[in-house]
Amino acid sequence: MNDDLIERSRQLLSDAEQAFFGTPGFEELAVARRRLDEPLRIAIAGKVKAGKSTLLNALVGDRLAPTGTGECTRIVTWYQHGTAHQVHLYPRDGSPAVQVRFRHDEGAIEVDLGGRDPLSVDRLEISWASGFLEQITLIDTPGVDSLSDGIGERAYEFLDPKDTDTPADAVLYLMKHIHAADLRLLEAFHDEAVSQPNPVNAIAVLSRADEIGGGRIDAMGSARRIADRLGRDPRLRHLVQLVLPMAGLLAETAGTLTQGEYQRLADLAAVPRRTLESHLLSADRFINASPEIPLTSTEREVLLNRFGIFGIRQSMALLRSKNVTSSVELAAELRQRSGLVDLKTILTTLFLDRSSVLKARSALLGVERICEQNQRHPRSGELLRKIEEIMAGAHAFNELSTMAAIRSIKIKAKEQDLLDLERALGTSGTAPWQRVGLSADATDDEVLNATYQAIGRWQQLSESGTADYALVQVARVAIRSLEGVVARLAMR
Repeated sequence: MNDDLIERSRQLLSDAEQAFFGTPGFEELAVARRRLDEPLRIAIAGKVKAGKSTLLNALVGDRLAPTGTGECTRIVTWYQHGTAHQVHLYPRDGSPAVQVRFRHDEGAIEVDLGGRDPLSVDRLEISWASGFLEQITLIDTPGVDSLSDGIGERAYEFLDPKDTDTPADAVLYLMKHIHAADLRLLEAFHDEAVSQPNPVNAIAVLSRADEIGGGRIDAMGSARRIADRLGRDPRLRHLVQLVLPMAGLLAETAGTLTQGEYQRLADLAAVPRRTLESHLLSADRFINASPEIPLTSTEREVLLNRFGIFGIRQSMALLRSKNVTSSVELAAELRQRSGLVDLKTILTTLFLDRSSVLKARSALLGVERICEQNQRHPRSGELLRKIEEIMAGAHAFNELSTMAAIRSIKIKAKEQDLLDLERALGTSGTAPWQRVGLSADATDDEVLNATYQAIGRWQQLSESGTADYALVQVARVAIRSLEGVVARLAMR
């Protein structure tokens, strides 16, 4: 069904190209049509030092984006799949892109701008061979609160450009708490056009979650409770689908763990627990540890920069348990404990599984904007009517707008009813078992029975005559979604 949505969007773009041939909007429409066949585009945004580049490296599994104590991302940088490793620079004055030199040794990619001012560069496109980038193009954006002149506004310009559509289909927003700057950028990403973009294409990440608990071994548990609370906050609930905790530094390191690092951690794990624990109370204590602690101060500082106190404590617990006996096993466990595995699962169930819908939405937004800018064009009205027809005939768009209605707090109902309705609409994932709240190992019969029960529940509510009208409309959309589950199971 979603493939049909892509084809209908492709045809609409083709019609629009014919209508606006020779106008300024023609090339933009051609780019939008090609975009339908490209990987989903996800922007990573947040304040300076929120951990955007670190998260990008963790997702890709390679140290590509620069990280460090300073302001690392000053230019919007695209990371996309390519068989040849290349970097192209696009000037802001519209002149043609140029291929530029770069270095990538053991650290991140260092791009040679050739003496150009970062403010004169529109974006960098880095092509890299990566299994992850085959499905998703990641876009690293500057910090929204940068003190550097002009840099702080680049993220806003990218996610809410004045004269064109944002290149991103979805966004990962990194934050520590709810700040005015965070809300401003998320609101910029959510315009009110076409399919009313809503929380389904935005996720918030507590990217330095281990720091919330002071690097304690149970820090992620505290971070999850905070993330749950933030996810229920009305200011954020209508802007993001959910809030996830993640220890970004540990996730990045787990993806690039070396055998040498594993051995140094193993040496530390051989130290009696009580002796080592007193040196893990702070970074200074660990680096300047007494002689009975192995490794030089320089080696300990390198480990601290790579793992953080939280990562070292997690590694010690795993190595002492004897359940981990190799660098590969340690890396896998650290990825799990960092929250990276959960984030990748969410990206799959909420973004990749809806990639056709999100890309089609981006295409319709593009056509709608150009038609609105050219209202006197003889075919603008016709194209706008076609957009309405596509939306009306695509249940996936009804799901998106209904999710937005629920999150806007305009629907009056019991909290549990709203949560179950959201799940039926696909906010936890679009697989049949996810829509009815079962586990992945549920049998088709179990899923089918749960689906029929849910359909009966929402039919009863919608026919009761006492429910709020808006709630009834939501229930009817949920019923249609659940009927799709029944049809999907019948085809197996």
